[in-house]
Amino acid sequence: MTHRFRVVRWAAWAPGLASRDAWRVWLASPTPLAAEGQPPLSEVPAMMRRRIDPLGRAALQAAWWAQGTPEEGAGAMPVIFASRWGEIARSLTLLQQLAGGEPLSPTHFSLSVHNASGALYSMARQDRQNYLAVAGGEHSAEAAFCEALGLLADGAPQVLVADVDAPLPEAYAALGQIEPSTADPALIAWACVLAPADDSAPSFALETMAADRLTPGTPSSPWLSGSLPVLALLAAADAPDSAAGAASLDRLIDGQPGGWRWSRLPARPALPADTP
Repeated sequence: MTHRFRVVRWAAWAPGLASRDAWRVWLASPTPLAAEGQPPLSEVPAMMRRRIDPLGRAALQAAWWAQGTPEEGAGAMPVIFASRWGEIARSLTLLQQLAGGEPLSPTHFSLSVHNASGALYSMARQDRQNYLAVAGGEHSAEAAFCEALGLLADGAPQVLVADVDAPLPEAYAALGQIEPSTADPALIAWACVLAPADDSAPSFALETMAADRLTPGTPSSPWLSGSLPVLALLAAADAPDSAAGAASLDRLIDGQPGGWRWSRLPARPALPADTP
């Protein structure tokens, strides 16, 4: 069964890229991103913000921009944070301190777990909705959207999905075990508010499929890696100058006999009203 959904709002952040217009330009013609930077995250109290490292700040910033504020009419909704490696840089630092016989910071440990971003986001927004943190390897975005589709099917009017990752720390990257095309090229976070499909707007579908039915395309740029092809498909739907026609994206699961197909479906024209 194929479940359709629509993207109500989306937002993304990377060093040097913040607005949707800037992202559309970059996704159409990707170039190398800055190696360093972090979002302002002014929505979060300063005392809490100081404890959050760049990965967490990026995740919260994209989620906050996508969901909006109560003053902007944003309602409460289930939230799903997805990351392939999560706070691996902070975890590596803790391991190095442990190996060196240094005392570990309880605060740093509490912020190294995979659901740290969700917990911080919940506290900052004083929100008691359903929160999930998922990891599905190079297909963590698909894992998050599967969870979101389940929540929509269960009756949730809207669901927020946030995806964040950064390049591996050098200690792990030096092992050479990760295919570059499967990893984000820089610290990147993006988020979408999802809702059930509406025929008046472009919609999307995500489904599993046997490998012999999938035709993965060659990436248009080495910088459009990791989950960025998914963002490119989703973001094109609300471009001001786009007709948002049908499109698809096939992603094989390494070592498995199948993969994922993302589909973008155009809005269906309204039928003329019956005339007497």
